[in-house]
Amino acid sequence: MENNWVFKEMKITITGASGFVGKNLQDYLKDTHEINALSLRFLINQTFKFETNAVIHLAGKAHDLKKVSRPQDYYEANFELTKQLFDVFLNSKASVFIFMSTVKAVADEIAEILTEDVTPNPKTHYGIAKQQAEDYILSKEIQEGKRVYILRPCMIHGPGNKGNLNLLYQLVAKGFPWPLGAFDNKRSFLSIENLCFIIKEILENKNIPSGIYHAADDESLSTNELIKLIGTGLDKKTRIWNIPSNLIIAIARLGNYLRLPLNTERLQKLTENYIVSNTKLKKELMKELPVSAKEGLIKTINSYKIIG
Repeated sequence: MENNWVFKEMKITITGASGFVGKNLQDYLKDTHEINALSLRFLINQTFKFETNAVIHLAGKAHDLKKVSRPQDYYEANFELTKQLFDVFLNSKASVFIFMSTVKAVADEIAEILTEDVTPNPKTHYGIAKQQAEDYILSKEIQEGKRVYILRPCMIHGPGNKGNLNLLYQLVAKGFPWPLGAFDNKRSFLSIENLCFIIKEILENKNIPSGIYHAADDESLSTNELIKLIGTGLDKKTRIWNIPSNLIIAIARLGNYLRLPLNTERLQKLTENYIVSNTKLKKELMKELPVSAKEGLIKTINSYKIIG
């Protein structure tokens, strides 16, 4: 019977190794694998050959809530760079390529549960560029012996994360009420610990077939539940106000022009229904994720207490 597990140490190239996911992934893999952090400037300007077994492409331009980035920046960082990297991979001896895409390459808003079967319809330059990169990867014939994976994570969080969770934490820590209680939503999160576990399993298990996989924790939570969870972590009583949603939407629209803390895009992120299915991925992993959604969020919340 063929052994489908890789027990020996692998040499792994990680792009974007200095970012939030990259740093955590290096720490997670360093005891079992040899890590090479790739200089993207070197890759762009010179011919490069992979001397590793696997490539994990994390580098790219994240979504800009302040809207100061040029559209061209997204296409250069998220499409052109991925295209160049993947071409190098195809002509190298490396056997595994993992591309970190995003659920936003599929949809900015969803009515039900997001699965891999949905027809992609991204609306932002960030999502469109990631989708173009996905299309390019899928258009290429993959030679025997190589495995290629496109991961679409939802909102990633963990110690060191500086995204919207930190903003919510600061709001609760300072005793401000949560004014968006009228929005009844459910959304998926992804603990950095679970993401690192998923990547390690993909690297080491040859039984997991190439393809697109959505990455999310098992449970979804509402923003109101998240606010209460932060309050519990801080041992603070939270106040949730049910201000009419129409008024909040109007203020957010005004925030688009006056650069208020709340704008329509941030409001959407905080209150949207965005449930991502991890069923396909877990079926192939045949293992449970290390932490639950609440456990992962509590770890993130506790890390903010240390920093603060």
